[in-house]
Amino acid sequence: MFEGSDFPKSLDEETFNLWLENGRQSKIGYSYLLIVWDEYEAAYRPVYVENREEIGSYQKYNEATGRESLVAAYDLYSESRIA
Repeated sequence: MFEGSDFPKSLDEETFNLWLENGRQSKIGYSYLLIVWDEYEAAYRPVYVENREEIGSYQKYNEATGRESLVAAYDLYSESRIA
């Protein structure tokens, strides 16, 4: 996933699927999985949020000026990409 010059590096499909499953199994009622790029660690990390409005607190990857940036956001249950 996330291959090409628009992304910092690729993400293993198995890791992505594990993150989806972890979000669904959480006792907290998460609805969304955010894939966030950590510039200092040079790695992706999952962020789970309950409300769609929380997605807006992250700058998009190609526009970010800070340490973290949003690469993509997915609905945990439909697995559709929403951002």
